[in-house]
Amino acid sequence: MRILVVEDEADLRRQLGDALTHAGYAVDLAADGEEGHFLGDTEPYDAVILDLGLPKMDGVSILERWRGDGHIFPVMILTARDRWSEKVAGFDAGADDYVTKPFYTEEVLARLRALLRRASGHAVAAIDVGALRLDTRAARATINGDPIKLTAHEYKVLAYLIHHQGRVVPRTELVEHIYDQDFDRDSNTIEVFIGRLRKKIGGDRIETERGLGYRLVTPEAEQNRVSG
Repeated sequence: MRILVVEDEADLRRQLGDALTHAGYAVDLAADGEEGHFLGDTEPYDAVILDLGLPKMDGVSILERWRGDGHIFPVMILTARDRWSEKVAGFDAGADDYVTKPFYTEEVLARLRALLRRASGHAVAAIDVGALRLDTRAARATINGDPIKLTAHEYKVLAYLIHHQGRVVPRTELVEHIYDQDFDRDSNTIEVFIGRLRKKIGGDRIETERGLGYRLVTPEAEQNRVSG
């Protein structure tokens, strides 16, 4: 999952970036409104953490432009402004959540996990695909309760496929959502990660749609495949 943080306070921006990276996300950082708007307008993010009081362009204006241009990624407003009228303005502009400063980093991470789950149609922290389970709180996966040892990038690929289970995910989409903007991206490594995951979770759990991408097989699809 790839997250954009738009925050002008350098220490807080770095703190959030480190916490999100440690939690297993690919993270891009923007220090002002113009940069943040440009990144959100041109890059495929899974969620955005957005300050309101930004130089060059304020957060509400950014959000209104994104929504006006059809961007539907979840947005969490993070700001020192706590008056109810400003919260209403943020939600009316298209925000999905609102956190006031000062805050606890764990609360922001928990709210972000909830936004990401809801955006992909999941209501609980642990997402099950048959015997395979993704615990978004602990950033780990298990099969039949047994932990799966995964590298950071293997986890990111698996987490993205689980959040979008049953859908064919193009390789380019995986590249865009597991690497941050500054990473030297190589789409060929996705095949390597998929190969490693198949060895760890079972080769029949990830299907390749030639020329299209990869699909994490749901129990229903598996049953249909067997009965058919």
